[in-house]
Amino acid sequence: MLEKIFKLKAKNTTVRTEIIAGITTFLAMAYILGVNPAILSETGMDKHSVFIATALSAGIASIIMGVVANYPVALAPGMGVNALFTYTVCLTLGYSWQAALAAVFVSGLIFIFISVTGIRKMIINSIPSQLKLAIGAGIGFFIAFVGLKNAGIIVASSSTAVALGNLKDPAVLLAIAGILITLVLLIKKVPAAVFIGMIITAIIGIVLHLAGGFAGMPTLPDKVVEFNFSIHTLGAFMDGFGELFAEPLSACMVIFSFLFVDFFDTAGTLVAVANRIGLVNEKGQLENVERALVADAVGTVAGAALGTSTVTSFVESTSGVEVGGKTGLTACTTGIMFFISMIFSPLILSTVTSAVTTPALVVVGILMAQQLKGIDWDDLVFASCGFVTILTMILTYSIANGIAFGFFAYVIAMLAAGKAKQISPIILGLLVVFILYFAI
Repeated sequence: MLEKIFKLKAKNTTVRTEIIAGITTFLAMAYILGVNPAILSETGMDKHSVFIATALSAGIASIIMGVVANYPVALAPGMGVNALFTYTVCLTLGYSWQAALAAVFVSGLIFIFISVTGIRKMIINSIPSQLKLAIGAGIGFFIAFVGLKNAGIIVASSSTAVALGNLKDPAVLLAIAGILITLVLLIKKVPAAVFIGMIITAIIGIVLHLAGGFAGMPTLPDKVVEFNFSIHTLGAFMDGFGELFAEPLSACMVIFSFLFVDFFDTAGTLVAVANRIGLVNEKGQLENVERALVADAVGTVAGAALGTSTVTSFVESTSGVEVGGKTGLTACTTGIMFFISMIFSPLILSTVTSAVTTPALVVVGILMAQQLKGIDWDDLVFASCGFVTILTMILTYSIANGIAFGFFAYVIAMLAAGKAKQISPIILGLLVVFILYFAI
């Protein structure tokens, strides 16, 4: 049955490899189970309900992606867009969380429409192949930066924006040790090096905590399981439509914002994963991408119905890909792990800390950065737009912003090179969309 659904032999993979890859992806994403409820609860939402909605929506969407699209891409409520939901839509614009969920639901329905009609596929395939490589490499740098920041290796600075963290902090040292251990395993070509590196890091952290009581370390919980599946946010979006559309222009702005961020975050993730596993054909087009896009859109609708912000394809899926994941069985495994997490939440939330996930994110970032070799750096058109894409993605802490500014640089460079006729009309249309988004 698994061979028929996921075509394992054709993809030159095995059930064991796919399951390990799925677990690795889950461990790299597990932080969302703690972070998303913390952010959304600031709007007044019940924290436990958001936790259950996060796990359920991630599990459902990941399995849909695996079965329908056969992509090793897992989904969950996205970072960045949950901040947009809480701090902009609710706390700044004054919408209730029910109205914000209604906006997410509508954006998901629009996503389904433009995915089924092929509009999303057409847009993604219009991105020049070398810009796709830059997006993939940029995401590698981005997730490595996310890992370093979460672990405290890189910290904010009022004078220099960012600075080196406190190297005397045991949690910081654990993360650095984890990176080095994972790198050694990878260089030694140990199978599932990223996954094994995370496990070793977690064990070291637990031992250090038990021995010295160091803060910020993985710990053993007081209880391993908890059977509480109450979810008070289910269907709450229905109560928000009246408030949302009381001011139609403002409602359109909110919905468009959710659309924009999710669209290009998803596009960047799918491009990065497809490049790594050979799903990009000679024309630079992603194979079977329309099904992946529909699965992503359905995940957003399901998430809003359950009671969480936009569900999107997670760039941490690349950690599973680097372990060997090539099919939808990886995504399905991750989805099942999210379902299981609802029972083992005390264990997961106590052992999967930033120090444990950072080694995976940094090492995967190194591997993804290898895509830079495919860019023609002697061609200033692609050198400039690639450089701008990567730099903006990191410094603005946004995949979507990186792609947008990469497009700006691409169009300007093509015009300067006298190649205006080679610019796709779709690219020009997107340029207008980017301008409108930033203007709004």
